[in-house]
Amino acid sequence: MWQKLSLRARLNTILALILTLGLAVNIARLVLEAAPRVRAEDQSVILLAREFIETLVAGLNETSDPDARLGQIIGDLNRLRHVSITRQQDAIGARPTAAEGADGAPSSVPAWFVALIHPEQTAVSVPISIRGKPGSLLITSHPNDEIAEIWDGIVTQLQVGSAIAVALFLITMMVVSRALAPIQALSLAMTNIEAGRYDTRVEPGGAPELAAICAKLNHLAATLGNAVEDKRQLAERAVSLQDVERKEIARELHDEFGPYLFALRAHASSLMRIADARQPDTGALRKHGSAILEQVNALQQFNRRVLEKLRPVGLAELGLREALGALLRLWRESHPGVVIEMTVSPLLGGTGETAELTIYRIIQEALTNVFRHAGATRINIAVEPTGAGPTRSAGLEAEAVKVSVRDNGAGLPTDHKQGFGMIGMHERVRALGGTMTVASTGHGVTVEAVVPSGIQRHEIFQAM
Repeated sequence: MWQKLSLRARLNTILALILTLGLAVNIARLVLEAAPRVRAEDQSVILLAREFIETLVAGLNETSDPDARLGQIIGDLNRLRHVSITRQQDAIGARPTAAEGADGAPSSVPAWFVALIHPEQTAVSVPISIRGKPGSLLITSHPNDEIAEIWDGIVTQLQVGSAIAVALFLITMMVVSRALAPIQALSLAMTNIEAGRYDTRVEPGGAPELAAICAKLNHLAATLGNAVEDKRQLAERAVSLQDVERKEIARELHDEFGPYLFALRAHASSLMRIADARQPDTGALRKHGSAILEQVNALQQFNRRVLEKLRPVGLAELGLREALGALLRLWRESHPGVVIEMTVSPLLGGTGETAELTIYRIIQEALTNVFRHAGATRINIAVEPTGAGPTRSAGLEAEAVKVSVRDNGAGLPTDHKQGFGMIGMHERVRALGGTMTVASTGHGVTVEAVVPSGIQRHEIFQAM
C-alpha cells in the first residue's frame, strides 16, 4: 500500500507520524517524571509535619489537659490540605484514600492516573507519650494538589502540543504541496514531449533541485526539437539532392548521348548506302568506321563517368585503395598539368562498405570542386586512421578514418555558398556520426572529415 501512495502523501504521512511521536514522547516524559515528583512531595510534607508535631507535642505534659490539647493540635493540623493526622488508635480502617483531599473533596484526576503514579499513600507513625502513657500519631500524606497539577500539565501539554502539531502539519503540508507543484507540470510536459510537442516548456519553480530539473527538461525539449527539425531538413535535402542528381544525369544523357547517338546513326546510314553501291568505296568505309569507333570510345568514357557518379567502379571488388587509385588516374589523364599526391596509411584496415563509399565520395567531390573552381597546380590527399571517433548513435566509440584534401588554388571567395554536392557530403558524414570542415586560407582550400568506420547502412537509417 505504501508503494501506491504519492510522494506528497508519503511526506505528509511521515510528517504526521513524526509529530505524533514527538507529542507522545513528551507526554510519556511527563508521566515518567510524575511519580518521582509525587514521592518527593510526600516526603517533604511528612518530614515537615513530623518536625512540627514533635515540636508541639513536646510541651503537652505541661498543660492541664494533655488529651484535649492534643485533640486541638490534631484538629488544627488537619486543616492543612496536603496532610492528615490521626491518633494511632483512630487510624485503623479510617485512612483516607488518595483520591480525596484532606477535606474529603473528590479530585478531578482520573483514578487510573492516580493509581499509576501514586498507588499507595505514604504514612509515618510518630510516637508520643502523655503523662507516661505511650501512644502515637499517624501522619498521612495527601499530594492531591501535586497530582492535579501534574495532570493539568499533561492535559495542557496534550492540548497545546496537539494544536501546535496540527498547525505545523497544515503549514508543512502546504509548503510541501507548493514545493511539489512543479512535479505535475513536469509530468504534463513529459507527456507533451512524448507526443511530439517539443515546444513545450516548464516554468522553473519550487525547490532549487526541481527548478534545475525543469531547466534541464526545457533544454532537452529544445534539443529534441532541433534534432527533429534537423532530421526533417536532412530528409528534405536528401530528396532535393536526389532530384538534382537525377536532373543532372538526365541533362548529361540528353547533352552527351543524344549527339553521339545521332552521329552514330548518321555514320551507320552512310555505311549502308556505301554497302549498297556496286563498287563500295573502301576509303569512305574506313572513314565512317573510324568515326564510329571514336564515337563509341567517347560513349564509353561518358558511360564510365556516369557510372562513377552512381557507383564507384571497383570499390566493392578491389577495395578503397585501388578504387581511389583508379579515380586519380582518370583525373590525371584529363588534367596532366596538375600534380595529385595521395597517401593512404598502411594501418588503415577494413572500414566497412558505407564508410568506404563515404570516403570515396568526399575525395571525389573535393577533386571536382578543385578542378572546376580552384585553378590549383597541386593537390594532396591523405587517408589515415585516427583511433576512437565521434560517439555513434548506439552510444559506443567507433574506429574512425581521417580524410583530408588540400590544394594550392585561389581559395574560397568571401561570399561563397556551398553547392549541393558539398552539402550532400556534410549530411552523409553527419548521418554516420562524423564531422566535416571546409577551411580556406587564401592560399588554397582544405577539406577535412572524420568518418566512423564499421557502420552499416541500416545504422544510418536508424540514426535518421
